[in-house]
Amino acid sequence: MEINHGLLIVLSGPSGAGKGTLCQELLRQMPDLKYSVSMTTRSPRPGEVDGVHYYFRSRQEFEAMLAKHELLESAQFCDHYYGTPRFAVEQAIQGGQDVILEIEIQGAMQIKKCFPQGVFTFIVPPSLDILSERIHKRGTETEEVIQKRLATAIQELEYVSEYDYVVINDEVPLAVEKLKSILIAEKCRVKRKPFVFKGGV
Repeated sequence: MEINHGLLIVLSGPSGAGKGTLCQELLRQMPDLKYSVSMTTRSPRPGEVDGVHYYFRSRQEFEAMLAKHELLESAQFCDHYYGTPRFAVEQAIQGGQDVILEIEIQGAMQIKKCFPQGVFTFIVPPSLDILSERIHKRGTETEEVIQKRLATAIQELEYVSEYDYVVINDEVPLAVEKLKSILIAEKCRVKRKPFVFKGGV
């Protein structure tokens, strides 16, 4: 008998590499794939639903979870906590469901320490020139901010050796197919197949 557990797929990479686009397309093509919902201490915005967009918790509740190591990763931004609750991820995985998490590199490194069995995939642009072009096309940031993002991206690329896989996001359909292939390959890995045989082989 084969005991099936789901996988935790962690996507990260430099800003502008296209992580969000790939994640959305993967979720569209694989409806059984579960998106990891983050937890935050900020108040819900109009239309946001607890457990769907975020798990909304008080600062005291969040800090209590931090103390109990109940978060796979956490960070502070604009005086609010954000993090990935361990219970939701583990519950889905133990139920045989694959979970995908799109996150920045520092968060991914935190997760790797406490959940090394995850599948860590680094998304990169075809080149720094194309990355610069993508960020410029957004039209949402000043040139100074863009140059800082590019400098940060160069530093972040040094983390690629910490990941299991690297996917160059040149064409979205091709990159998505590579991600799907990674999931298939991971499910076939011997270490993920705790077979139990009855009556011998």
